[in-house]
Amino acid sequence: MTHFRSSKRLPGPGPGLGPGRVLITVTALVAALGLGAVAPAEAASERAGRTAEAHGFASLEGGTTGGAGGEVVTVTTQADLERYAAAEEPYVIRVAGTIKAEPFGANVVVASDKTIIGVGTAGELVQGELHLTPGTHNVIIRNLTIRDSYVEGNWDCKDTDFDGIQMDTVHHVWIDHNRFSRICDGQLDIRKDSEYVTVSYNRFENNNKTFGIGWTPNVKTQITIDHNWFRGTKQRNPSADNCAYAHLYNNYMTAQVDPGDPVWTYGNWSRGRTRMVIENSYYQDVQHPYQADATAELVQRGSILKNTSGRQEAWGTAFEPRDFYDYRLDPAAAVPALVSRFSGPQKRLGTDNRAPHARH
Repeated sequence: MTHFRSSKRLPGPGPGLGPGRVLITVTALVAALGLGAVAPAEAASERAGRTAEAHGFASLEGGTTGGAGGEVVTVTTQADLERYAAAEEPYVIRVAGTIKAEPFGANVVVASDKTIIGVGTAGELVQGELHLTPGTHNVIIRNLTIRDSYVEGNWDCKDTDFDGIQMDTVHHVWIDHNRFSRICDGQLDIRKDSEYVTVSYNRFENNNKTFGIGWTPNVKTQITIDHNWFRGTKQRNPSADNCAYAHLYNNYMTAQVDPGDPVWTYGNWSRGRTRMVIENSYYQDVQHPYQADATAELVQRGSILKNTSGRQEAWGTAFEPRDFYDYRLDPAAAVPALVSRFSGPQKRLGTDNRAPHARH
């Protein structure tokens, strides 16, 4: 699952677009998975997970490097996390251990040119939110567990705004290898014309409103969503409203909760004027795995559906992701094993306290 950095600019409409290319795994991976011998694919996945270089839409238009070139600091308290995250200077902020935010639901503001990364599997933010305000750019959030801002008995959370990560009108953000669990509202909300975003290798667990994109009448957002595991979630997996380009590939959704709700328990939803492409994903025990508004477009190819029901809608031509960037597409049959192993926080990430170099 190696990702390839691209210097391509977003093409405009009309003729003259290059054909691009997609690199597709062509090994005997599926058979090997059954035998437990997936060394080639696992090695590729591990390399992809350990790289500090963003892929997908976050790699375009100058790329996303976070705090590269800045000082590396290690934090264990809310005060230190808030101080470095909000600083004007670039920082690589290593979160070592559990930070419990006070008061309950508190926002930690993240400024531009920051990398926030958990040290191994120990880095956690409990009952707090990472918050990116309008104009923030060049941010990487990796390898964290963000959990437990859920208010007991308040399943809908309509009277709170306790997100896991919330961003409004930002650009160049990479959300990678995190675990979100029991958040009282959205686990990840990408809002109000945010651009050049990639969301990869995350685990979204135990939630109602999981991952929303939109809250705008404008059609600007470009987002790549790959190798994420949605498990024990109800809705917004994701819900993508008015996205110019939403590319979803090699995602895994299973163990959906509240299947008795005939409308609001669903998988992927292309809403408004979104153009969405879904590739080689895996849906198991899911109601309404993918659907689209009449005003939206959705192209689906290569996915596996197992014990699913309800809406499975695709229409329009959407767009061709290979016109924007290169990527490697794993076989859909390999997704459960690969994503369950390599999504979420990883032991080797965040353990290097050397400053990464900024790329120019």
